[in-house]
Amino acid sequence: MTDPLDELKRAMDSATPMPDPARRAANLARAQKIFERAQGSAAAPRPTHDRPAGWAGWKTGVGRMFAALAARPVLAATTGLAAVGLIALVPLIREGGLPLLPPEVPLSGTMVAQDGISIGPAGDEVAEIAAAPAAVEPPSAPVTAVGSPIDLAENESLVAVPRVRSLRSSTAELEVEHALRSESIAEAEPIGQDGMGRPGSETFANADPQPLRIAAEEPVSTFAIDVDTASYAFIRSTLMHGFLPSPEAVRIEEMINYFPYGYAEPEASGSPFRPTVTVMETPWNRDTQLIHIALQGRSPAVEKRPPLNLVFLVDTSGSMDDPAKLPLLVQSFRLMLGQLRPQDQIAIVAYAGSAGLVLDATPADDRTAILAALDRLHADGSTAGAQGLRLAYQTAERMAAEGEVTRVVLATDGDFNVGIADPDALEEFIARKRQSGIYLSVLGFGRGNLDDATMQALAQNGNGHAAYIDTLSEARKVLVDQLTGALFPIANDVKIQVEFNPAAVAEYRLIGYETRALAREDFNNDKVDAGEIGAGHSVTALYEVTPVGSPAVLSDPLRYAESREAMQGLDGELAYLRLRYKEPGEAESRLTEFPIALGMGAANADTRFAAAIAGFGQILRGGRYLGTWSYPDAIALAEANTGDDRFGYRREAVTMMRLAEGLAD
Repeated sequence: MTDPLDELKRAMDSATPMPDPARRAANLARAQKIFERAQGSAAAPRPTHDRPAGWAGWKTGVGRMFAALAARPVLAATTGLAAVGLIALVPLIREGGLPLLPPEVPLSGTMVAQDGISIGPAGDEVAEIAAAPAAVEPPSAPVTAVGSPIDLAENESLVAVPRVRSLRSSTAELEVEHALRSESIAEAEPIGQDGMGRPGSETFANADPQPLRIAAEEPVSTFAIDVDTASYAFIRSTLMHGFLPSPEAVRIEEMINYFPYGYAEPEASGSPFRPTVTVMETPWNRDTQLIHIALQGRSPAVEKRPPLNLVFLVDTSGSMDDPAKLPLLVQSFRLMLGQLRPQDQIAIVAYAGSAGLVLDATPADDRTAILAALDRLHADGSTAGAQGLRLAYQTAERMAAEGEVTRVVLATDGDFNVGIADPDALEEFIARKRQSGIYLSVLGFGRGNLDDATMQALAQNGNGHAAYIDTLSEARKVLVDQLTGALFPIANDVKIQVEFNPAAVAEYRLIGYETRALAREDFNNDKVDAGEIGAGHSVTALYEVTPVGSPAVLSDPLRYAESREAMQGLDGELAYLRLRYKEPGEAESRLTEFPIALGMGAANADTRFAAAIAGFGQILRGGRYLGTWSYPDAIALAEANTGDDRFGYRREAVTMMRLAEGLAD
């Protein structure tokens, strides 16, 4: 049965106005007028008659409406429906969709003190600080609230007590903020998805699909491996909301690498991962071949894992005040605690209007202190992401020790909108910290303002991975089922380079990895960052190649090109594979290389299912190279190769394909 409140909310969401330049100009003018009036009498409270009429008039008008309706018994039911509508409007008022209720008493103080802790002076914002419960020891460093952009290159201590709430100091400021917010909402151009999966204000890290390349002209392809899975979970969330994802949100390599595969594991000694190559017929074009490259990482026994130091960096800004954001984040971390050992340590840093140390380094088996700290997290304020990252790294550096793994886990909806004047400087800061051996992983939560592009950049620069968590089941997959792999690196800066034999391959294209492309010379440069493989993790990459003489060749031969003959002893050799990686803690890379021959390996359920997902992703991105191959073909191929689907991930993928097919129709 459909909830009337949900239907009313969806109807109101769909009625969001389009950008209106005239409205933008009017809002700016009104904001400037309010600002100038506030500047002229900042110390004096606004007279009652000069207060915004929006809320009072709206409230009075509704009161008269209810009175009139209540006087007519025949319209009693209508009164009830109006009440339902008012309930549905509450979230809109909270999010700024209607004028905010002015504070009863304007704030004018310059200092805020509570439980013996004070900060100040207060400007546009003041911070209300609640002292930590006795169960958690207070931090030994000085308590400082940080509410403005900082120089990331400096090194002062930034420690604040938990739970920071932002309060506005005057009604005039509230009006200015609301007018400017209305202007920005009216002007904003939809580029992603909103909270219901429809076009909204979300941004994605992606590029145009990999082009078809001619082997005789560009025989070498180089890229960094990628074990992120954020794109797949985001696509699932969008489809479950009843919408097709934006093509920009589709990263095919993350879709393929979302699933566990039964690849052959490496020997107990030697390389930390084992490569496996299979050459098979392409499902969507029988005149081309798929080169399936798989890397399977070694999975050490749990008792042999090094001690783990985790710093949870939690976004507690106002945008996280949503059941699918901060509450789900807290539940997710609760699930994770059961997988940690007594020698592991946990610390929690929160950031909103300022950065704060919620929980200093605590043994993982002290669940009472950790759970109490999680329960104190509260969403409010703006987003000081830079301050939070810096404090998290400082905390991690204090926890790190020789032979241990130290990682910062950033959990956010990606709304880094305060405190970062230069995103490039932030990435450079993270890259410098990477040299100290501290990893950074990013977990995305919620919909509506997800900044996927920033999350991807942070994770890639921090030698970590990015995942998107939309359900508690996904949280279990990322933080429980894959804990030993995601958090314990076995190989850093893993790069793949494939040199194609022009005598055997006319054309080729890499499927996915658009954001992981490297220059040819980067392969041998150990200073160039690349991807990481965690314990037990697998990585999959697919090339579609067109053999010489195949009717599938799309490019005409060059008139003046030199004729090429197969080199002696290389008959049947399609390409040459090179792999570079670094052992954790080492600065110099190691090389593995071997040829790829036609007919190499044997296609099985794993390779065919990966091909089905690759085809599905290409359909979502437009399907330029798929010909007539479509959703029913992808569904049939995936359904026939679910194999040992222990957790049901592959069957879920088939359901997603069916949803996409229905939505496309």
